[in-house]
Amino acid sequence: MKATILIDTPENELLEMLASEKEKLSKMKMSHEVSPLENPKLITSTKKVIARIKTELSFRKNRR
Repeated sequence: MKATILIDTPENELLEMLASEKEKLSKMKMSHEVSPLENPKLITSTKKVIARIKTELSFRKNRR
């Protein structure tokens, strides 16, 4: 997910996206513990998406 997409997204949608990405990450971690994922790099990319969303939310909070 590109940062430019996040800039145009309303704050309430960003919070929903953050919650869904966190849930997705926890499910991937659990399934990876039980049996290895085909592509474990997905965990890393999901963490990066979460960080991008948090960064945008923090930027908006500090900009006020």
